[in-house]
Amino acid sequence: MSLEFSKKLAGHETPIPGVVLYDLPVHGDNRGWFKENWQREKMVALGLPDFRPEQNNISFNEKAGTTRGIHAEPWDKFISVATGRIFGAWVDLREGPSFGAVFTAELDPSQAIFIPRGVGNAFQTLEDNTAYTYLVNDHWSADAQGQYTFLNLADETAAVQWPIPLDQAELSDKDKAHPRMADVAPMPAKKVLVVGADGQLGKALRAQYDGDTAVEFAGRGEFDLANPDSFRNRNWKNYSAIVNAAAYTAVDAAETGEGRAAAWAVNVTAVANLARTAVEHNLTLVHVSSDYVFDGTMDVHGEDEPFTPLGVYGQSKAAGDAVVSVVPRHYIVRTSWVIGEGNNFVRTMASLAGRGIKPSVVNDQTGRLSFTDDIAAFISHLLATGAPFGTYNFTNDGPVKSWAEIASDVYELAGAARADVTGVSTAEYFKDKAAAPRPLNSALDLAKARSTGFSLVDADARLTAYLKAETDNA
Repeated sequence: MSLEFSKKLAGHETPIPGVVLYDLPVHGDNRGWFKENWQREKMVALGLPDFRPEQNNISFNEKAGTTRGIHAEPWDKFISVATGRIFGAWVDLREGPSFGAVFTAELDPSQAIFIPRGVGNAFQTLEDNTAYTYLVNDHWSADAQGQYTFLNLADETAAVQWPIPLDQAELSDKDKAHPRMADVAPMPAKKVLVVGADGQLGKALRAQYDGDTAVEFAGRGEFDLANPDSFRNRNWKNYSAIVNAAAYTAVDAAETGEGRAAAWAVNVTAVANLARTAVEHNLTLVHVSSDYVFDGTMDVHGEDEPFTPLGVYGQSKAAGDAVVSVVPRHYIVRTSWVIGEGNNFVRTMASLAGRGIKPSVVNDQTGRLSFTDDIAAFISHLLATGAPFGTYNFTNDGPVKSWAEIASDVYELAGAARADVTGVSTAEYFKDKAAAPRPLNSALDLAKARSTGFSLVDADARLTAYLKAETDNA
């Protein structure tokens, strides 16, 4: 066997999504040769997923013609050859439009290939004494073997052109008995778990993913963030992401002893449990943040602005953000003035307008509304597009307004007079009330959210549609 020395590391896409063939530099002299078979930093830079291998396996094959497969396992594999040569065959056995796609190639020690979970893997040795090695990102277990998907090596649909005919090759009886393509149940995709699925945002996420069997929803009854058994009694290997739609949002109550404990339990301790789980199982964690992590003294708040929370609620959200930020695969979606299904400012103002009440509303707190349908759509967009991990400000688009201006908009849309709303300062409004301090300016910089290709919906247009839907459903 001759190897091309000092070849440049390079990756090549294949007809199967996620399957990438790599050329590996091999350096040799009169003593033999050396290669970096797995080099995380370089390969991730080439686009290989950071799949965190946990086990290394070697299959030694004495005779040319030894043929193994076609097996799709519930983990990713990075395959290479230590000695000899193989003919590799890979068939996509995952649910989806690429089911049944086939790719074949010959591999020697100067090549490697990444095989994602659910892609069927097979090889045939082309030389005696061939050593076939592969890294996997999960440990073998009897339970895991029950999740394998198999395809017959001689399947007519895949029609793999084996260099050595199968009737002359070395096969196991098990491999001979695997089903044909028509009888294969495709391997389902890993799931996204939405926790806190009964709240305002959780309900919007249910609507966003309606009918998507790859998304699982868990309210408090199905997943109690305060109960360690919720974490222990779940097979995290079957999940790719967690969306945390749970939060303690009683801003004023958080200033009391009981409320303070509840805010920290939900917004920090529970988030730390989710973060630990995401790190341990290499999951993506999506977490929803708040403008209350800032004191409101900046004209516009960027994603990198240091935390300056004024009250306990803001402090607990800032602490939760700090915890999530250490998860390698994370999205923090920072919002303000959330409006969705349930009690909220817009519904309150519409009710007052309908009853002819003329309220006083603060006019020195400014920001933009964030409708839960749009937050849910943005979260779905981040996960679907694989946007760069990190923090994203997200609200609806349009001009920055005060609460009093938004209340006047609601009154006008409800058929009442804008002048029925009287503006007052925050200090005046809360002078006789026990209330948490609030940031006066909650305007968030939305440039990073736009950079992902997501189309932001204007807050005024969304407000009009929201109130029309409320009227139609009344």
